[in-house]
Amino acid sequence: MISFSLGKQLDSASGPLQLQVEASIAGGSFATLFGPSGAGKTTVLRMLAGLARPDSGRIVVNGETWFDAARGIHLPPQHRAIGFVFQDYALFPNLSVRENIAYAVERHEGGWVDELIALMDLGKLQERLPATLSGGQKQRVALARALARKPKLLLLDEPLSALDLNLRQQLQDELAALHRRFGLTTLMVSHELGEVFKMSDAVLRLEAGRIAASGTPREVFLQGRLSGRLNLHAQVLDIRREDVVHIVTLLIGQEVIDVVASEDEVAALRSGDNVSVSARAISPYLSPAGSR
Repeated sequence: MISFSLGKQLDSASGPLQLQVEASIAGGSFATLFGPSGAGKTTVLRMLAGLARPDSGRIVVNGETWFDAARGIHLPPQHRAIGFVFQDYALFPNLSVRENIAYAVERHEGGWVDELIALMDLGKLQERLPATLSGGQKQRVALARALARKPKLLLLDEPLSALDLNLRQQLQDELAALHRRFGLTTLMVSHELGEVFKMSDAVLRLEAGRIAASGTPREVFLQGRLSGRLNLHAQVLDIRREDVVHIVTLLIGQEVIDVVASEDEVAALRSGDNVSVSARAISPYLSPAGSR
């Protein structure tokens, strides 16, 4: 069990923000911190890792106190059983793939490094420098380095956000498999709702420095939402007139679609605008992607 109650004064893009969060995460679970930019998600990870010092509160992991403001306890990062994958991977540019992974272990643990390299399919890349790797390869190296410390707590700061959709979905599967294989307790920062539902046992939804809701993804995002109404967010790509109607081309997720719009609707629209697409009383037909 991991429990924490943390307070910290932050300077956000919109002004001062008092971060005040309290939660418990069950051992062996995959939990996600979800919320808009500036809500304090990454700061929570950094405080758990010991990279940022809270102003108040405490952190207890499996009965061991990592931080307690009242008692003056603040374990440094190297004394916390954590693995951390940063959003930009933070690999050492002058070290090879193997050296990056081995940096986190003792000299006599070369066999463990070999196992991680094989597990992450990095054997042919182990002598290469990070600058020569693709985004997906860098992500695998960063994850292997985080696992090398055999952590009690794996912290992931939007580890897949820079990857394209297909690669991101593939690595989501691999990350979930590693979580299960090593019996990890994992806390991930994400703003991708599909990723949250696919991977998470529990969600902590942050808003303006506070936990606004917690529970399973279904409890946090779906309760009371069944309405038969379609409501999607889209970006306007193009507006054109064809005969007597206006056609608006929209980007919804990774899909481009055309919709018919009225004179009044297009009057206020410009290319690049963000819009909502709504429809009532829908009864869609669902089929696996790629099927006919």
